Amino acid sequence: MIPRATAALLDDIRFGYPVITLTGPRQSGKTTLARAAFPDKPYVSLETPDEREFAASDPRGFLARWKSGAIIDEVQHVPALLSWIQSDVDAAGTMGRFVLTGSQNFALMAHITQSLAGRSALVQLLPLSIAELNAAGQLPSDLDTMLLRGGYPALYARPLNPARWLADYTMSYLERDVRQITQVHDLSAFQRFLRLCAGRTGQLLNLASLAQDTGVAQSTARAWLSVLEASYIVHLLQPHHRNLGKRVVKMPKLYFIDVALAVSLMGIQTTGQLAIHPLRGALFETLIVAEFLKARFNSGFPSNLFFWRDNVGLEVDLLIDEPEGLHPIEIKSSATVTDDLLKGLRKWLAVADGAASHPRLICAGPDSYTRSGIEVRRWQEAAA
Repeated sequence: MIPRATAALLDDIRFGYPVITLTGPRQSGKTTLARAAFPDKPYVSLETPDEREFAASDPRGFLARWKSGAIIDEVQHVPALLSWIQSDVDAAGTMGRFVLTGSQNFALMAHITQSLAGRSALVQLLPLSIAELNAAGQLPSDLDTMLLRGGYPALYARPLNPARWLADYTMSYLERDVRQITQVHDLSAFQRFLRLCAGRTGQLLNLASLAQDTGVAQSTARAWLSVLEASYIVHLLQPHHRNLGKRVVKMPKLYFIDVALAVSLMGIQTTGQLAIHPLRGALFETLIVAEFLKARFNSGFPSNLFFWRDNVGLEVDLLIDEPEGLHPIEIKSSATVTDDLLKGLRKWLAVADGAASHPRLICAGPDSYTRSGIEVRRWQEAAA
């Protein structure tokens, strides 16, 4: 197992909450992390039909088997169980009693909010980060291999073809989960929708255009996109709300949380294809935005990431909104840093007029250094 940064967060919160809920996309390592972090707790999965039936038909008897609590995997399959867990932890009065995992945030969080408000800590586990892979000595040596492989742990645990595994992942998990959450009458249309979303990663989301190209109603496209977002497949990066004296774009930008999944859906199977692909820059941006999102979640905080673009083309790829001010980040896939790559940041800093600091350029170059007051950072150290 590659050590996860989230393990430190679990150590910090295990004595402060009676329930810890670990959520994230399927195959992101939730079960492995939960069992490694809580080795003394018994484990049960509600993916198993007989355990799921037991939990649904006799929740009191189901929980009574574990006097000191347990790890309950894929708890979203029996949402009614959460009310019984609430009663159990209130009566026991002990911290870290139950560890719950779930892959469908859309369904799970509605029940967590209703039944376990104030009792459960929420930990969001995304696929492996660059920092985690680097610390374990498993970070791919070149950028295109990283874009092709992504961060799902299975691709680093055993010899697998990334393109084949990710295609199976799409069929086995994405399509099944979406059918469980919302009715998909035309599976081919949904598959087309997924591919079109992948081709739009790193771009402004035009929902009307996406729906039209898919051949579905805009309301259907919105529902499917909500499911992908709730299942940790895509992230909608919102424009920053602060008006810095310009008319700003109000549409979000669409990003896949795992860049290799977007690569797979785009039909790219080799580094040779990827190296000359016209969307390589957008895929690199997708990788880096996800890295900052992972770093934020691994620290136990919600996203504080935005972008900024005005109606005349001035933009910053990523803004980190910190208490001390805004941290602007430009993301470029070029391996050569020229003065042109820094112009956008300089113009935006002038518009921000003191509201921003610590400007950074993340690129595919071999070194990290400071140039003209802007920190140039190589992709391997993006969110370090």
